[in-house]
Amino acid sequence: MVDVDARRSGVAGGLVGRTRELDRIRSFLDRAAAGGEALLLSGEPGVGKTVLLDAAAETASASGTRLLRAAGAEFETAVAFSGLRQLLVPLTEEFDRLDPAHLRALSAALGTGDDAPADRLTTFSAVLALLRGVAAARPLLVIVDDLHWLDRSSTAALGFVARRLAGSRVGLLAASRTAAASFLDSSGLPEDEVQPLDEDAAAGLLGARFPTLAAAVRRRVLAEAEGNPLALLELPAVITAAQRIAREALPTVLPLSRRLRMLFASRVTELPAATRRVLLLAALEGTGDLGVLQAAARGRALCDLQPAERDRLVGVDQGTGRLVFRHPLVRSTVVGFATEEDRRWAHRALADVLTDDPELRAWHLADATLGPDEQVARLLEHAARRVLGRGDGVGAVAAMLKAADLSPAGADRSRRLTEAAYVGANVTGQLRTVPQLLEDARRADPDSGGSLQAAVTTAHLLLNGEGDVETAHRVLVGAIETEGGDYRADDRALIEALYTLLLVCFVGDGRPELWAPLTAAVERLQPEAPTVLALCATTFTDPARATVASVDEVETIIRGLSDVGDPVQIIWTGRAAFFLDRMTECREPHWRLVRDGREGRAVASGIAAAVNLCLDDLLTGRWTEAQELADEGLRLCALHGYRLIEWPFWFGQAFLAGCRGDVKRATDLADRMMRWAEPRGAALVLSYSRCARALAALGQGDAEEAFRNVAAISAPGTLAPRAPLAFWSAIDLVESAIRTRRPAAAVAHVTAMEEAGIAALSPRLALVVRGAAAMTAPADRATGLFEEALAVRGVERWPFDLARVRLAYGERLRRDRAAAEARLQLTAALDTFDRLGARPWATRAGAELRAAGAATSSSTARGPESLTAQEREIALLAATGLTNKEIGHVLHLSHRTVGANLYRVFPKLGITSRAALRDALRSDGCEPER
Repeated sequence: MVDVDARRSGVAGGLVGRTRELDRIRSFLDRAAAGGEALLLSGEPGVGKTVLLDAAAETASASGTRLLRAAGAEFETAVAFSGLRQLLVPLTEEFDRLDPAHLRALSAALGTGDDAPADRLTTFSAVLALLRGVAAARPLLVIVDDLHWLDRSSTAALGFVARRLAGSRVGLLAASRTAAASFLDSSGLPEDEVQPLDEDAAAGLLGARFPTLAAAVRRRVLAEAEGNPLALLELPAVITAAQRIAREALPTVLPLSRRLRMLFASRVTELPAATRRVLLLAALEGTGDLGVLQAAARGRALCDLQPAERDRLVGVDQGTGRLVFRHPLVRSTVVGFATEEDRRWAHRALADVLTDDPELRAWHLADATLGPDEQVARLLEHAARRVLGRGDGVGAVAAMLKAADLSPAGADRSRRLTEAAYVGANVTGQLRTVPQLLEDARRADPDSGGSLQAAVTTAHLLLNGEGDVETAHRVLVGAIETEGGDYRADDRALIEALYTLLLVCFVGDGRPELWAPLTAAVERLQPEAPTVLALCATTFTDPARATVASVDEVETIIRGLSDVGDPVQIIWTGRAAFFLDRMTECREPHWRLVRDGREGRAVASGIAAAVNLCLDDLLTGRWTEAQELADEGLRLCALHGYRLIEWPFWFGQAFLAGCRGDVKRATDLADRMMRWAEPRGAALVLSYSRCARALAALGQGDAEEAFRNVAAISAPGTLAPRAPLAFWSAIDLVESAIRTRRPAAAVAHVTAMEEAGIAALSPRLALVVRGAAAMTAPADRATGLFEEALAVRGVERWPFDLARVRLAYGERLRRDRAAAEARLQLTAALDTFDRLGARPWATRAGAELRAAGAATSSSTARGPESLTAQEREIALLAATGLTNKEIGHVLHLSHRTVGANLYRVFPKLGITSRAALRDALRSDGCEPER
C-alpha cells in the first residue's frame, strides 16, 4: 500500500528532501569514528547547512561519540583564536595530558597561561595532539558552523588538523557559505555542496508549515525561495493573513523577516553606493531588461553593476540577455536595505522610461508619490480596469485602493473605494471586507450613498446576508432611476447595475413587478443594449420564449469566448447559453475562472463559474465532477460568505442524491433550500427545491408527489413566463401526469412545449419534446415519435435524458407485446443508469427488462467485491483524500482514467461522494491507509 503521507511530505530522517545529504553524513560519521576524516559542507545562506550539522550532532551523540561545537561570528573575525577557544574550553581538564611544549603553546594561544606565544606549527600540533588524545577513549566529532566568519588563526589551525586526522577517530565537520571568503585552505579536503530543495520537497515543506496558503501565493513563495528552506519558512510569516489567502495582492517584492534580511546583508551593504542604486532599479523593475536599466540609470548600469557581478549577486543570462539575481532573496534584500527616498527615486526613474507600459508606469508613479495626486490616481484607476479585464480581480482591487489613497477629492476617493468594494464582492471573494470599504467611501463623501456601484455592492450584501429580494431590488432600481442620464450602453457602472438587477429579478422568479423596471431600463440603453445583457434577459431568464435568432447570437458570442478575459462576460455568457444547452461549448473559459478562483485571484467569479459547470455536468452525465464541484463550491461559499450562490450547489447535491436513491438527503437539501428562500422572497430557489423533490420522487415511483411539486413550478399546459425551471422540468410534469392518470394534463403540456417551438433550440430539447410527445401519443403514433426522438443527432451528450426516453420507450414496447424491441431499449437504458449510478432508475429499468424476459444479473453487482482490481486501488487512494491528479501520478494513469473509474465505483458501492468511500470500503474489511 502506498504511504501517502510520507510521499506528500518528502520527509526523510526528520528533514524534508535531504535523504542524500543525510546518507552522506551518516557515512562520513561511520568512517570518522573508525579512522578519522574531515568534511566541508558548503551552500547558499539559508539552504539548511546548520540543520544538517544539528542532524549530524544528534546522530553522533546517539552512537556515543563526544561532541565539540563552535560557530564563527562576524564581529569576532579579528580576534585571534576566538573560534578555537569555543571548541577547546570544554576540554580544559584534558590539557594536562599534553607534553609541556604543547601545553605552553596551547595555553598561550587560548589566553589561559602567561607564556609567550609559540610558533604556529607547535600550536597547531598541540590542537591535533589534544583532539587525538581525547578520541582515544571514544570517537570525537568537531562541528564548526559559519566557517567563513571564523578568525584567521582558528581557521588555519583547523585546516592543519583536517589534513592529519587519518587513524585518529576524530571527525571534523564544518559548514561555510558558497563562494564566501574564508581563511581555510580547503584544497584536498572532501567538500559537499548542499543544494536547494527540489520542487517536490520545497512544496512539501511549505505545505506542511503553511497548509492554508492560496495556490497563487504558494507558487509565488516557491518561486521566490527557489528551494531555500529558510525562505520557505520565513517568507509566508511576514506577509499578512489576507495576503496568504489571496484576499489582498502580494507586493511586487516580498518583504523579508529579520533573519532573511541578514542572510545577504553584508554582501549587499558593502557594495558601492552606485552599484546598490542600479541593483535597486533592477529589483523594482523586475524583468531584468538591460535597456530599461541603462535608460533609468542614465547609461551607467552595466559599469556600476560590475562589483555585484564579481560578488556573484547578479549575472546576465546568456540565453535571454537579461539581468538575473542569483537568488530572489538578494533582490528582496536590496529593496529591504534601501531607504524610502532611494525607493521613490528608483520608482520615478523607472516610470520616466516605461512610457510604453501604462500599467507598470502607473504603479511606479504611485509608489514614487508621497501625497495625493489626482493624475497618478487616474492612471492607476485605468490600470485597475485593464487588470480586471484580464481576470485579475485581486490585482484590480489593490490598484483601485491605491488610487483611492492618492485621490485628493473626497468624491473621487469615495468612488474608487466603492468600485474596489464592488470588485471585491462580485469577483474576488472579499465579501466580508466590503462593509468597511463602503463605510470608508461614505465617510470620504457622505453624498455617495446613492451611487450605482454602492447600490450594486449593497445588493450583493443583502442577497448574501439576511436581506431579501424586494429590498435588493428597491435599492438597485432607486439608484438606477436616481442616476438618470441618457442610459448609455458604454456606462460601465450602469451596465454592472443592470446585470445585478437581472440576477435579482431572476432569483425572484417570474413576478412582473420585478421585471418591469429592468425591461424598461434595458430598452432605454443607447445606441443599444450590450449583446450578452440583452440575450441573458431572454435566454437565461425566459428560455421558453427564446428564438432561433437568439441561439445564433449566443453561438456567435461563444465562438469568441476563449479570447475573453473579463470574468463577468464569461459567466453571463455561460448563463445565456445554459438553458439552450450550449454551456458545454463554454467550459474551457469557465474552468479558467475556476482555476483562478482556486488560486485566489477571482474567488467569487470562480464560484459562479463552478455553478455553471456543475449544472451543465448534471445534464451531460458528468456526475462525479458535478459532485466534486458542488462540494468545493459549498466550502468556498461558506469560507467567503457567499450564501446567495450556495443554493445551486445544494440543488446539484439534491439532484444527484435523488437520482442515486438517497431520498432523505435529497429531501433534506430541498428543505434547506426552501428555508433559505422563503424569508428572502427567492421564488426561483423554491422552484429548484421543488424540481429536486419531483425528480427524487419519480425515481422512487411516487408520481403523485412528483406531480404536485412540478405542477407548482408551472401549471400543466403552460410554460410560465420568466420561470426557467418550467422549461427544465417539463418532461417531469408529462411523466408524472401520465403515471397519476392525468392524460389531459400531460397532453396539454406537450402541446405547450410544441407550440413554444423549444425543440428547435437544441438536440436535447428535441429529444425531450419528441419523447414527451411519444409518451402521450396513441399506440399507432408512439413508436414513430420515439424513433424520431432517438434519431436526433447528438443526443448521446445528455445520457440521463436519453436513458429516460429509452426507458419510457421500452415500457411502451413491452406493454404493446414487442418484447424483443423492448429489451433492446431497456438494456440500453439500464446500462446508462448503471454507469451514472442512478440506482432507482436502474431498478425500474431492470424490473421492466425482467418482465420483458431478460436476465439482469450484470446490473445487480454491488459492494466492494464487485470492484475490479484497478477500481479498488483507485478507490483506496481516493479514500485517503488524494485528488484524481495525485492518484494518477501514483498509479501512472491519466486523471481522466481515474475519474472514469471512480465514476463506476460510486454506484457499485452505493455511495454518492468521496466522503463515503472509507466507510464503504471498510465494510469489506479493506482499510485505506493514510
